[in-house]
Amino acid sequence: MTCSACPRRNGCSPVTAQDTTNASPLAPEWLSVPKDLNALQEPLWAKTVERNDDGGLAVGGVSVAALKEQFGTPLFVLDEADFRARARAFKDSFDAAFADICGGVDVYYAGKSFLCTAVVKWVEEEGLRLDTASGGELAVAARAGIAGERVALHGNNKSDAEVTRALDMKLGRIVVDSLDELVRVGALAEARGEQAKVMLRLTPGVHAHTHEFIATAHEDQKFGLSMAGDTTGQAGLSAAEEAVAAAAAHPGIELLGLHCHIGSQIFEPDGFALAAEKLLRFLAAMQEKYSITMPELDLGGGYGIAYTPVDTPRPAAEIAAAMADVVRSTSAELGIDSPRISIEPGRAIVGSTTFTLYEVGTLKTVRVDAPAVSGGRDADNNVTYPRRYVSVDGGMSDNARPVLYDADYSAVLASRTSSAAGQLSRVVGKHCESGDIVVRDVYLPGDVAAGDLLAVPGTGAYCWALSSNYNYLARPGVVAVRDGSARLIVRGETEEDLLNRDMGA
Repeated sequence: MTCSACPRRNGCSPVTAQDTTNASPLAPEWLSVPKDLNALQEPLWAKTVERNDDGGLAVGGVSVAALKEQFGTPLFVLDEADFRARARAFKDSFDAAFADICGGVDVYYAGKSFLCTAVVKWVEEEGLRLDTASGGELAVAARAGIAGERVALHGNNKSDAEVTRALDMKLGRIVVDSLDELVRVGALAEARGEQAKVMLRLTPGVHAHTHEFIATAHEDQKFGLSMAGDTTGQAGLSAAEEAVAAAAAHPGIELLGLHCHIGSQIFEPDGFALAAEKLLRFLAAMQEKYSITMPELDLGGGYGIAYTPVDTPRPAAEIAAAMADVVRSTSAELGIDSPRISIEPGRAIVGSTTFTLYEVGTLKTVRVDAPAVSGGRDADNNVTYPRRYVSVDGGMSDNARPVLYDADYSAVLASRTSSAAGQLSRVVGKHCESGDIVVRDVYLPGDVAAGDLLAVPGTGAYCWALSSNYNYLARPGVVAVRDGSARLIVRGETEEDLLNRDMGA
């Protein structure tokens, strides 16, 4: 979904439409030629990423050359110190902003963005909780040893086995997504002589300026209970209200409160604030009508990060202040005590902590017809312009987001610096698909050659999580780097791993 002021495919930022200086007519309007192709633009990279004296990239004091030698490529490289700092920033900023409203905020790290046992331990050590979305993610949480009361379970189609596991682990919350699921969760808990701690996921109808596939608060999609009236068989009742009434009356349900999530990769705080106001008003009305107390309100996640230089993510403190203002004023207007607020950042914590390291293979330059800007014209009144294709040893199997969402990324030459002029390039993978594009448009030095290393920043969220074995490529490993040392936190797959699952004829 693209707003009218923004030419980008995967979201907008306030400065995007102004950044229109292009050296190649084939480049998108938002892409400018960097003044220095060797520079690392700050919003895109983890805090400890820098260039060594020899010009190669280093992270946490470890050079990419050393990482390549020890672990190979492709490789996800995660800055542990940066991850911890971003996690702390959300916790500290939201606690400070909401201290006078509800005593602070419970921050749930959205594990779907990237999850492994090491990350669960970091999350817990930095004072955060964990949000999961499947039985497999619950299994990672259990192996990591995090206390069940600090874990939440999401999902629009939880199996009985997943709900049972949540009850076994004594999870702090199960976020229920439908009336059918509410009945099923309640029955499973009641049969055990227990109560499931439940939050109801609502769709507040708030439009977030993001790609339509990752906007989740409008009516026509699979998530949540509609707040619109007459959406059930009971006249005048919304699905959300029917769920509140059913949950409040069910002996197997402890109704904690309400939940919403308006989308992902959102830059402006307005949508979050509007959703908070709508849910607070609904919460107050339901508490009065059904004589109940709902002590918690989860406002979800979806905070955007920088994938290209024109993206302008908001600091956690700025988002927290805007949301706190709305919660404070709306609660006062309604005459209610504010519920305990919780949020679910994932991408905003892990996304920028990580880059993917690739080795360059083949290169080719193609000629593309485009309307003439200056110079000679061909017979079709067009001019042909060069676009260089730079193939790397990964692709859509380690980053599916460009093919799924038309997501934009950046890239830099990582193994050295270069004084060559920039050339419009398209970084592509090695899969048997024409849509196997890692970075659609980027200016790279004209002397990039086979054997060079490229780094693509902002790949911490949803890249490893969405990775596949397409064309029987083994999924890359994930390395955490901190204070001059690197260690595998997720082992890369081998061909033997893949073949072990093949049961033969």
